[in-house]
Amino acid sequence: MDEFSRIETFFAPLAAEAGLNLKDDAAVLAPPPGRELVFTVDQMLEAVHFFSDDDPALIARKLLRRNLSDLAAMGAVPLGYLLTTALPKRVDEAWLEAFAKGLGQDQAEFGIGLLGGDSSSACTDIALSATLIGHVAPGQALQRSGARAGDGIFVTGTIGDAVLGLEVRRGKLADPTGFLRRRSELPAPRVGLALAGIVNAAIDISDGLVQDLGHLCRAAGLQATINAQQVPASAEAAALGDAVLEQRLTGGDDYELLLAVAPENEAALRAACGAVPVTRIGSFQPGEGVVVLGADGEPMALSGAGWKHF
Repeated sequence: MDEFSRIETFFAPLAAEAGLNLKDDAAVLAPPPGRELVFTVDQMLEAVHFFSDDDPALIARKLLRRNLSDLAAMGAVPLGYLLTTALPKRVDEAWLEAFAKGLGQDQAEFGIGLLGGDSSSACTDIALSATLIGHVAPGQALQRSGARAGDGIFVTGTIGDAVLGLEVRRGKLADPTGFLRRRSELPAPRVGLALAGIVNAAIDISDGLVQDLGHLCRAAGLQATINAQQVPASAEAAALGDAVLEQRLTGGDDYELLLAVAPENEAALRAACGAVPVTRIGSFQPGEGVVVLGADGEPMALSGAGWKHF
């Protein structure tokens, strides 16, 4: 199939109204009245972010969910997305059909539509990117820079499952229930939490808890101290014990939220999160950098903070 046949067959059925059936060079999008737009873009590259034999539907869904997690960290409501694909000739119609099916599944789940994008060929590996568009009330976008001394440090969900799931996929760990593998292949972005006015700063955990917490510290000019034993673990991760603790703290790809919250707002945070688990793991104070305390109360020496892109 040529480029236009692919678009008409697999992607035009996914188009939102603003995407004009993907027959024009750009979308025409009106933001909801009285709202500000929030944009984020992320890419996934074969052999870097996914394996060649991964399910195309899961690749598509993770591509969207990585970006949806960025919107969640800004407190934004998802609106739609732009998609780019660079595909080698070996990618067949069955792969594209499954990929488009995955996009459709998450469009329905998260209430978004395809607005447009670009399609190209690739010499060797698959390259994908998605630009997600969301909206917030004016001045209410959560940022990394708002943490204050005395704020508690909170995380949603459990931390470290995705990096352990990657070890499962590499054949280095057993995963009888399939839970860890699933967490690696399909994160759960925490969209829809009404955190404006409750949270002082936020980021999603993509590159590792310690590294992403360091971003909040640098943006606010503060130090963070966390207790490693308080970092929430799933039952599957907890069963592996302290042998995987450093991996859990630095592995990344969890796409949980990392939040700075004043003590007086803790109850409001828990109410806003509802059924989403939220755990306090430390606090901010004057200084710089991230201090991780072990079970003995002493700072842990970590071999690294998280994923390095270069």
